[in-house]
Amino acid sequence: MDQTEARKSRHLDICLDDDVASRADAGFSGIRLRHEALPEFALEDVDTRVLFLGHQLRAPLLISSMTGGTERAGTLNRNLAIAAEEAGIALALGSQRAAIENAALLSTYDVRSVAPNVMLFANLGAVQLNYGVRIDDVRKTIAAIGANGLFLHFNPLQEALQSGGDTNFRGLEGKIRALCSALDVPVLAKGVGSGMSPSTARRLIAAGVRGIDVAGAGGTSWARVEGKRTDDPMRERLAESFGDWGYPTASATARMRAEFPTAKIIASGGLRSGVDIAKAIAIGADLCGIGLPFLEAATQSADAVRALIDEYLTGLRIAQFASGSRSLAALRDAVVA
Repeated sequence: MDQTEARKSRHLDICLDDDVASRADAGFSGIRLRHEALPEFALEDVDTRVLFLGHQLRAPLLISSMTGGTERAGTLNRNLAIAAEEAGIALALGSQRAAIENAALLSTYDVRSVAPNVMLFANLGAVQLNYGVRIDDVRKTIAAIGANGLFLHFNPLQEALQSGGDTNFRGLEGKIRALCSALDVPVLAKGVGSGMSPSTARRLIAAGVRGIDVAGAGGTSWARVEGKRTDDPMRERLAESFGDWGYPTASATARMRAEFPTAKIIASGGLRSGVDIAKAIAIGADLCGIGLPFLEAATQSADAVRALIDEYLTGLRIAQFASGSRSLAALRDAVVA
């Protein structure tokens, strides 16, 4: 097992077995939706459909980027893909750096055989454009898995906490602009558990990205993940000191929508219920991403993933019904100040 593959496998073990939750609160408990005692429509009338980048989804839910690059990860990705396909929601794969470095690992990301119609996102760390990954590498990887879009993730804190991490973020804007221009699929920018500021988002949108996944603080802390991975006590203490770092997801989502009224905004980081999804949509998200709970379900079976999707979407439908929001758009008027 090479270094990248071993790191991906260790990340899975840590996320599944250790407490790596951010010490920051995602912020959804502070958002209130109205209670409508007389909705004037039936629960069965609630509409959760959303059109996202030209793709019709049955609900505004994305299984967030998590894994790939190991045989075990391939099984998890297939379980996730089977359930996402059946539910009509979107799926993002984990970083495909491993497959670019070793083509034999590409099969661990290949889910089209079980999910021919799912809206599928490839994924790559933006900093890898400074470490030998070429536009043609990205294009070939996207084509090989039949992805409908690409997430570029931005993880300077995580890289800085890794021993020997990739920390040269110089000159990336021009490379991102060139990548966005060269690809035939939309590129979205994604934080990694610490969020993203509107000023950074503005630069990325100017470079050609079509949307922002805030990936805020409140879910998995990748600083804490790296701390659990190290054998160096000093580096673990250092990582723990960043355990509450970043912008809480709820406030980051609302601010991003206020700054960019027409951009595609994804809320992820600490959403743990259908009510959280409803609140995120109400404050401006177009789509909601959830990661770790789906990873835990995928270790069991595709059926376990299906059941979790159903739980989230049932909660979303009830939240819409109880707030008098027949459509997702109507949720935008349901926030109680």
